[in-house]
Parts: sequence; C-alpha cells; structure tokens
Amino acid sequence: MTTTAFKEPVTQAPSGAAARESRRRAGRLRRASLPYLLLLPALLLELLVHLVPMVIGIVMSFKELTQFYIRDWAGAPWSGLGNYRMSVNFDAPVGEALLHSFFVTVGFTLLSVGLCWLIGTAAAVFMQDTFRGRGLLRALFLVPYALPVYAAVITWVFMFQHDNGLVNHVLHDQLHLTGKPSFWLIGDNSFYALLTVSVWRGWPFAFLIVMAGLQNIPRELYEAAALDGAGMWQQVRRITLPSLRPVNQVLVLVLFLWTFNDFNTPYVLFGRSAPEAADLISVHIYQASFVTWNFGTGSAMSVLLLLFLLVVTGGYLLFTSCGRRPSADV
Repeated sequence: MTTTAFKEPVTQAPSGAAARESRRRAGRLRRASLPYLLLLPALLLELLVHLVPMVIGIVMSFKELTQFYIRDWAGAPWSGLGNYRMSVNFDAPVGEALLHSFFVTVGFTLLSVGLCWLIGTAAAVFMQDTFRGRGLLRALFLVPYALPVYAAVITWVFMFQHDNGLVNHVLHDQLHLTGKPSFWLIGDNSFYALLTVSVWRGWPFAFLIVMAGLQNIPRELYEAAALDGAGMWQQVRRITLPSLRPVNQVLVLVLFLWTFNDFNTPYVLFGRSAPEAADLISVHIYQASFVTWNFGTGSAMSVLLLLFLLVVTGGYLLFTSCGRRPSADV
C-alpha cells in the first residue's frame, strides 16, 4: 500500500534581509530629501522678502494709491493701465521727467561699468607679477569695496564740499586747475561727482573677479608667447582677454544691474532730491513714490524698470551665448 504525503504550503516570515533593504531605502530617501529640507527655509525667506513684495508692487501699480489710501491700500480705486499711460506719456511732465531720468541713468551706467571694468582689469593684470608689497597693495585695492556704503559715501560728501572740501582744495588751491572752487553736489558737476564715487566703489569688485579669473590662465601660454617675441600688449590682447571672456561676460552683466539699480550712492550723496544732472531712475522712482505720495505711479515705474532690465538681461545672455557657439563647435 502506497502512502502519499501531502505537504502544506509554508508561509515564510519576512526575512532579515528584506527588513534591512527596507531600512536602506528609507535611509536613501531621507538623504535625498535632506538637501531640499535644508533649502526650504531659504526658499521661504526668498518668497517673503522678494516675491511677495514684488507681487504686491505689481498690484499697486494698477491702483490709484495716494496718501489718502495709505491705511487701506487694498481699498484704493482700480485705475487699470492709467499709471502706465501716465509714465510713458513723454509729452506730459511725469513721462518727460521719467524719460530724462532714464537717459541719465543709461549714460551713467555705461560710463561707470566701462571705467570699473577698465580700471579693475588693468589693476588685476598689473598685480599678476610678483613684487615686494603686492599683498599689501591688493588689500588696499579692496578697501573701497569692503567699506560700508554709507560711511564711504558720507566721506565723499565732505570731500566734495564747496568751501572746505578736499577736492576743491587739491584742484583749485594746489593744482590751480580751476578758476574758482566748484560746486560738486549741485548743477552739472553732480553727474561727475556721482560717477567718481560709483567708479571708486565699483572697480575693486571688477579687480577681484578678474584677478580670480587670471589664476586659471596657464603661465606657460605667456612664456611661450614671450619666446615668440610677443610684447605685453600682444599677450594681453591675444591671451588674457580671450581667456577672460566668460568671466567678463558675467562681470559686465552684474556691474550693469548693480549700477543701474543703485539707490544708496545717489541718495546718500545728494539726499532725497537729486540734481537734474544726476537724477538716476532709482531716486526718481523713490521721489515719485515717497515724496509726492503717489505710490501707484511709482509702482508702475518700478514695473517698467523691471521689464526693461529683464529684456536687457535676456538679450545680453542671448547675444553672449550665440557668440560662444562658433568657438565651441571648432
């Protein structure tokens, strides 16, 4: 008689290997999510500090927000595109003043950025050679950039004084370059005073960035060029400037945005009312908002400024990226 044994299926309990694999997956998930959790406070602060005020400013630009609605700005009458029409109506006083301020700002920005880049690049190239006291000279070059803006500009205010300022003392009393002491903080000379302070504060940043970029250029290139008979100017033209092109592209854009939006320098230098020759658009928008108490018009001007800078930045990035493609393909 044959006996057949029937085996019941055995249900296996979760093995230790499966539990360890589950714990490893949870650990990998926690490690992958940790960077995002660490970035979350910064993102929330960015949202509160920048994006929320930007959205509120855009909403304000569509309202007739004057001093009568400061307590309840959300209840101000809706004006639609009225503030924008007033700002771009260049035949009216408001639009004409804004256009003049825009041209002054463009001219000031181009001159300031160009001089900052030129002086910073020349100083960085000069500081590449080793000589006694180079470290001390580098530290002195960075002093204008390291000083607080208010302390530095207030010092220039005293230097530009008409009667007892250092600038008039040197130019008029010692060098005799002017027939009489000049007024630097009013009139047409205010533009040159503002440009001087801006360049004095900005060129050390260009010097620092260019000097860092020069560290990536192999010294063998200069040695080979010197053996071939290339002079200093040829080395700068053929080696230094082409090698610094990516650095300069970013540097020029940053300097442009900083200078075009600069508010602290003209405000501390001239006060709440800047001279017509130095009426930068940042101070002009401040006056339109906080001096005349027309926050709707000031917000519309701010939005127009934002759009202009976005267009310029996008066009600049597109132009520079197109300029890099042929060299990349070769």
